Amino acid sequence: MERHGRWLIILPPLVFLFVFFLIPFGFALKISFAEAALRIPPFSNVFSVTPDHKLHLVFSLANYKYLLTDEVYVVSYLYSIKTAFFSTLLCLLIGYPMAYAMARSSKATQSILMLVIILPFWTSFLLRVYALEGIIRDNGLLNTALMWLGVIHEPLKIMRTTFAVYLGIVYSYLPFMVLPLYATLEKLDHTLLEAASDLGSRPWRAFIDVTLPLSMPGVVAGSMLVFIPAIGEYVIPALLGGPDNLMIGRVLWDEFFANHDWPVAAAVSIAFLVLLVGPIAVHQHFRVGQLEHG
Repeated sequence: MERHGRWLIILPPLVFLFVFFLIPFGFALKISFAEAALRIPPFSNVFSVTPDHKLHLVFSLANYKYLLTDEVYVVSYLYSIKTAFFSTLLCLLIGYPMAYAMARSSKATQSILMLVIILPFWTSFLLRVYALEGIIRDNGLLNTALMWLGVIHEPLKIMRTTFAVYLGIVYSYLPFMVLPLYATLEKLDHTLLEAASDLGSRPWRAFIDVTLPLSMPGVVAGSMLVFIPAIGEYVIPALLGGPDNLMIGRVLWDEFFANHDWPVAAAVSIAFLVLLVGPIAVHQHFRVGQLEHG
């Protein structure tokens, strides 16, 4: 009965993953081995049955070879990795002090600060990006206020720049960094810091020797929660970035909906998924470790 009970708990998420992940992944994998064709859907058959009722397989690796030979895909992958890495680093530099201050606050203050962190999730992600666009565009709220105060005499060029992309990603994904860090730092045993102080450690030394190592599971979890979605971000570069901000999400969109080249788009998505397997595995490893020691 205990074994059946475990399976009853595990079965719903397994069915969900099978229906909404494995089956679409199988279709994408199959299409990635097909060739573009002027038909509906716009790709050739990978599996077909011959007149004598034999299964005929036609696999093509041309799409994957094309990803390695065309400079656009290599550049977009590298740019996506670089953008996600530095965005994650900025979120960590901003989010760690925020989470540390929350963890050292009183319980009543922690509840208020937690509400402030979670509050952006109550509004649409797309709406928040549009709101940020209204703030930083040439005639937006920021430039209007600075010109009215006399700080600047002409609008700052923020829209359609790399800075705007970083600003949008940090603004959108900062809560994903703060919450795991806060959960880790809030559980920290403060008697360890008192012991370090009694042994002669200065506050900064106690932070490096005690707080930072014990908070590493939260650092890794928060970094992965920011890095993984940021690397495939499409909305923020499309709305705030310029033509130089070519991320893999935009390339994937163009291949599917502009070029109607589904086989290449499927190959891009499969390669992108393989690229994310490493960070996802790291996140899962530290997440399990955090639960075991939590």
